[in-house]
Amino acid sequence: MGFYPKAIERLVTELGKLPGIGEKTAQRLAFHLIDAPSEDIDSLSAALVGVKEKVHLCPKCFSITDKEICDICGDPNRNQKIICVVQNTKDIFAIEKTREYNGLYHVLHGAISPLEGIGPQDIKATELIERLKASDVEEVIMATNPTPEGEATAMYLGNLITPSGIKVTRLAKGIPIGADVEYIDEITLVKAFEGRNTI
Repeated sequence: MGFYPKAIERLVTELGKLPGIGEKTAQRLAFHLIDAPSEDIDSLSAALVGVKEKVHLCPKCFSITDKEICDICGDPNRNQKIICVVQNTKDIFAIEKTREYNGLYHVLHGAISPLEGIGPQDIKATELIERLKASDVEEVIMATNPTPEGEATAMYLGNLITPSGIKVTRLAKGIPIGADVEYIDEITLVKAFEGRNTI
């Protein structure tokens, strides 16, 4: 890439560090920014600095917020007796889009993965247990990803929580809407049979 001026090379390199951005896309973005009005660049720059300065983890649920506590934890109309445990903050936004859930959340910021050297101490597991001890929560919904790591994390936390008398549930798994049974993989079919409902 040595034929670009150094400033552009640096910009392309930095843009290329973003997830999903390859070299070609980074170059396209760089030239878009070069052609953009100075006000747009100043606004983008201020937004980036503002995110790093103002956004932090909510001390209750460990989601992200720019307030003392996040809007969900601070909403008195949310059901305080249910906590939905998710791996990442983005999972909260996906669940909120459904408008079906009205409880609280707890973000683990990862999942247990011995192969990658990630244990319970590396995620917000201890914080969840401490939070449950200090509350009157009646149900914890495990909404970790349906991967081996997500399943292991749900089982580990479930084993820790169940003795306290709190109900622990897991999101249902099965055949996605609009799918043909003949194309569904065996594991998904097994889970669908295990989680079948009366109609």
